[in-house]
Amino acid sequence: MGRGKIEIKRIENSSNRQVTYSKRRNGILKKAKEISVLCDAHVSVIIFATSGKMHEFSSTSLVDILDQYHKLTGRRLWDAKHENLDNEINKVKKDNDNMQIELRHLKGEDISSLNYRELMILEDALENGLTGIRDKQNEFMRMMRKKTQNMEQEQDQLNCQLRQLEIASMNRNMGEIGEVFEQTRENHDYGQMPFAFRVQPMQPNLHQRF
Repeated sequence: MGRGKIEIKRIENSSNRQVTYSKRRNGILKKAKEISVLCDAHVSVIIFATSGKMHEFSSTSLVDILDQYHKLTGRRLWDAKHENLDNEINKVKKDNDNMQIELRHLKGEDISSLNYRELMILEDALENGLTGIRDKQNEFMRMMRKKTQNMEQEQDQLNCQLRQLEIASMNRNMGEIGEVFEQTRENHDYGQMPFAFRVQPMQPNLHQRF
């Protein structure tokens, strides 16, 4: 006994609606896969749930299918905003390709197709580049010389400070040596005085004979 037909309208019960969506979504994706395999058809299915979650199936590249759809129907799938963005992307790609070509020319590659005027422009660009490089090199050398001069001045200052410290150290040592010498001399003089008193005539009354 077959199932009875149901009325096609929005299911009010959220639980029943979710169950029905899950079953029928899987059925649609399954049928899309089957027809693509059985009939060698190009099929693309995209399903969005009310929650925003996406489910999709594509037997080939979705971009290829959209391009084929556009060619056959003549309908534009992009609005003005997307079209402007697409144009901007194409412009950036073109500019990038031109820059790659110019870069190869600056390297001396692929220049056989250039005419005389284009070669002159390329030569001017290279000369300007070399001038800029030389200016930068000269600036770098000036900075290095200035840095070297500053280091030499700092070294001279350090050497001067070192000599001053050495002179101060020598003066301090000489002062200490002078103090020791003076103290030794004083001690020596004091030690001779008792000896002078001890040197007396062997006969105390000898001076009375004269």
